[in-house]
This record gives sequence, structure tokens and C-alpha cells, in this order.
Amino acid sequence: MPSNDPSDVAATASFADAGLIGREAIVDRDRAVVGYELFDRSAGPAAASGIALLLNLLSHPDAEGLLGRHTVFIRCEHESLSNGDLDLVPPERVVLMVPSLPDESPAAVAPVTQLLKDLRARGFRLAFDQGVLKKSFLEWLPLASHVRLDLAHFAPQIGQSLVRLVRSSTQAQVIAQNVHTAEVQAQLAGYGVALFQGHWFAKPSVIEAKGVRPSQAIVLQLINLVRRQADPVEIEELLKRDPTLSFNLLRFINSAGFGLTTEVTSFRHAVMILGLNKLFRWAAMLMTTPQDGSAPALGTTAVVRGRLMELLATEIMPRDEADNAFVVGVFSLLDAMLSMPMQKALESLSLPQAVTDALLHHQGPFAPLLTLTEACESENDKVFAETAIALGLSNHQVNWAHLNALAWADEMAPG
Repeated sequence: MPSNDPSDVAATASFADAGLIGREAIVDRDRAVVGYELFDRSAGPAAASGIALLLNLLSHPDAEGLLGRHTVFIRCEHESLSNGDLDLVPPERVVLMVPSLPDESPAAVAPVTQLLKDLRARGFRLAFDQGVLKKSFLEWLPLASHVRLDLAHFAPQIGQSLVRLVRSSTQAQVIAQNVHTAEVQAQLAGYGVALFQGHWFAKPSVIEAKGVRPSQAIVLQLINLVRRQADPVEIEELLKRDPTLSFNLLRFINSAGFGLTTEVTSFRHAVMILGLNKLFRWAAMLMTTPQDGSAPALGTTAVVRGRLMELLATEIMPRDEADNAFVVGVFSLLDAMLSMPMQKALESLSLPQAVTDALLHHQGPFAPLLTLTEACESENDKVFAETAIALGLSNHQVNWAHLNALAWADEMAPG
């Protein structure tokens, strides 16, 4: 929960005023998350500038943990580049996303060019949109660490010539925005695009006859045993049949986070120490592990959703409902993880009715939380604002839960 230490009051107040934080994952060719674009989704003039948003995040007492190990991409207005605020920002894990100027005259471009050169010399990385490819911004290109190509403004097949143009002038990595299908992602990767934004990896590649992989089948059996509160002996027998599953369980329970004084080597002992609720959560987490070429970003997104829904649920629901909220979030991408329709995926699981209603029909007590969680990944400000208001959640509550969910998912990621 947020700190109650009086020394943190000013920072907490600043964080509460940061606006409503949205995010979009930036993934590599292997579909693993390498960074997040964070943006203020508050409507109208109350919306914070990118730099103001970043400063508010950095003022939070747990800023280092909240930002995790990923690179943060922040939208910047030209005015904010010269007002001194960036003196307070550590440049190591920040990329400043600078738009091209509407006024392309030398008189307008020259002073901004000097600002950008100074920022680059201080260690900041700079990302420009495709407007930087115009002759007016010739001096900007060598300063770029990233060039963003927005597919909303050109057909994918044009990407090849644009990537070639970028590479002829800079060593910058190319980021393709608004990538909505796996086919387009593969096409652009073939052109040399290194990074991607879009939610194509979260869409199921549905094959009606596709079956559940053996390793997933064991996890599903474990979930069902836990849900019906099976005897620990029966759970132990299942664990013994899958060496990888049993190894992961013992590694998990013997990790530093549990703080046990003696090593647990018995499956039955592990089950007794964990308890059924934590064992259920652990099994649900295992379903997010990428297999058979599925996108690592898919699992990362599922884990963020689960933790975010859990944290938000603790604000407005009885504590014992938080575990179910976590499962709704983690399983909200189950169709994509299993490459089958959601209804078919859930047929093999014994889940509470409220969880099933949220996943299949977006109905029931967890549905608004799922809607808000999904909206955190998009720029649908209307849905986000309406849902947050309906749930009675403040900016501070949503921001705190969102960033803590990102940090928690970062801690849970391998490596």
C-alpha cells in the first residue's frame, strides 16, 4: 500500500497529481518487452506534459522499483526541452520522444536542433517520428537513437524504403507503431525494423483443432485439483509426474522471498507451506510462460494485468476476492496463450462463476476491473475515465497500482 510516512506526503501528493498513466509495450523481434511508452491519458488542458509526468513518477518514494529495468519512452513537447525540468531526470533509462516541428523553416528548426544536440551530449536518447526524414530536419537524424514509423500514415510495404532511408542517415533503431497483425510484424521485421508497438501479439491465432500442450495440460490439472481442494497426496502425485513442474515449485518456495530457514525438498511439504490459494496463483502464473514460439510479451502483459487487477480489487472489494481478480487478469489472454477460443480454453478449467463471467462475457463484479485494466494499455480515454469513475478509484489509486504491477511483473520475469 502507499506509504503513510509523513516524509513521503509531498512526493505522494505530487504522484497523485501526475494524471492518469497509460502505457504501451515496446517489444523486440522476439516479441519480448524492452520498454514502455508512458503517457498521460488525462483529457483536456489538465493533462500533464511528458516531462511533468516523468518528474512526478520519479518523485514517488519507490520510483526505482516502480520503473523496473525497462526503458521508459516519454512524449515531449518542444517547450519542455528548455525549461530546466530535464536537469532533474536521470538519462540512463529514458528515451525522449520528440515530434517534428509543424513550422519547418530554418528559423524555427535551428534553435530546437541546438537543444537536441545538448540533450544528446548529456546522455539522453532521442526518438523522432517519420517527419524527421524530411530535408528540413537533416541535422536531427544523426542525433536519433530511435525513429518511429507510424503505420496509421502509410502502408506496410512502404516500410522497406523508409527503413532504408533511416539506415542511410543514422544508426537509430526503427520502431513500427500501430502494428495490428502478426503478418505485418513479420513483414516489417524482414525490412529490418527492430522494435514494435501494437497489440498483435495479444490476439489469438485460433486453430479450432489445436490441442493443449502436454506441459499446459499438467498445469490445468493442477489448477483443477487445487480448485476442488484435493488431498495434498493427490496433488503430490501429479507433481511427481512432471519433473519440470516439480522443480519449478521447489525453486519457487525455496527462493529468498519466502525467507525459509530450512530448504523444502518434499512436494507435500511445499504444498502445505504454500496453501491452496498461493498454489492456485502460482499455477495460474505458469500458464503465462511462453512456449512453442509464443510471444514473451504476451506472458508479461498477462502478469501485469493479473497484478493490476489484484491491487485494484484490494481497494474496493473484500480481500479474499483479490485472488480471483488476479486470476481474471492473468487468464484474460488465455485464448492467445493457448491459440484457441476463450470458451474452449475455459472448458478444461474449473473456475469460480464470477471469473468465468468476466472472461467470457465481460459481466459480473470483476468485469469493470478488467475493462479498466485493458484500458490502461490503450489510449481510449473515454472508457478509461468512465470506468475509473464508476469504480470510485482515484488517480492516485490507479497510478500506484499500475506502476506497482509493472514493477512486480518485472521482478517475476526470468533473468
